[in-house]
This record gives sequence, structure tokens and C-alpha cells, in this order.
Amino acid sequence: MKKSQERSVTRLIVMGVSGAGKTTVGDAIATALSVPFIDGDKLHSEENIDKMAQGIPLTDEERWPWLDRISQVICDLDHVVVACSALRKVYRDRLRANAGQDLAFLFLDGGSSILNLRLTTREGHFMKQSMLESQLLTLERPIGEPLVLTCSFDDPVQRIVKQTVTWVEGIEK
Repeated sequence: MKKSQERSVTRLIVMGVSGAGKTTVGDAIATALSVPFIDGDKLHSEENIDKMAQGIPLTDEERWPWLDRISQVICDLDHVVVACSALRKVYRDRLRANAGQDLAFLFLDGGSSILNLRLTTREGHFMKQSMLESQLLTLERPIGEPLVLTCSFDDPVQRIVKQTVTWVEGIEK
């Protein structure tokens, strides 16, 4: 965001299952909006990362502190884009309760065949392809929830960025 512009708070979570492109898309949106980008995966505890790296899904009790850390980052920054899976409605509700009801979400949705390909070729990330099925089973699509834009992760990144920036700017007017 350009400092000379008067805009309301920009706080966006880019959500979806592993391999949807949250980090790539979120970073590109943050760049387009000139706001900070935070990869929510970097806010996981070492215990959570170790568990997921072993292919073991987290429990809700293990996720709450992580979601609270994400909420705190959002509260600390008026303008931010955060990549966070936010798979269940209760997780998104907790983020909204802690960070404010004006929190917006971009939901990256699409087919699992592309996800499988992305995850089997991805290197250096703790979240492996074996965890995809549990994420897809956990996913509660944010249908009917406020301030949610859904885009296909099959689309080119720049198309998603353009759609999202236009949408965010429309919210802020």
C-alpha cells in the first residue's frame, strides 16, 4: 500500500490446503498491495512441525496456539497478508474473534490431482503429500462466510492477484 493513499485496514488470510499456492499467491498479493507478507507455517511450534513432518495430523488443541500466534501478528500490523490453511470454520471464527470481524479471506480451491503433483515435486517443506488426504477431509469450504473470495488455484498467479487486489480495494471503499 502506498503511504500517500488513504485506505482502511488491509488484513487478508490466503487459505486452502497444502499445495494450493498460499505462499506464492500471498506473497504476490502482498507485493501488489505493498504490505507485509507472513507465511503462517513459520509460526508453527517445532513440535507441530516435527509431528507434521512425520505425517501425523495436528489436533485442534495443537492448532489453537498457532492460530493465536497468527491472530497476534494480524493485530500487530494494520496491513498484512498471511498464508494460513484455516481449513475449518471454527479456525476462521477464532481468527476473526481474535483479529477482528473485518478480516478477509482468499480461499484457493481446485482439484486434488494438481495438489498431488505439486506436493510430490515440492522440496524443503515439512508438509508432505501423505498429509493431503487428511487436509481434504478436514477442509470446510467457507461458503456463505463474510469477506471471503474464492479463486481457483489452477489459474495463473497474476490472475488471482489481480482479482484479489480488485476485490480488496472494493471492500476498503
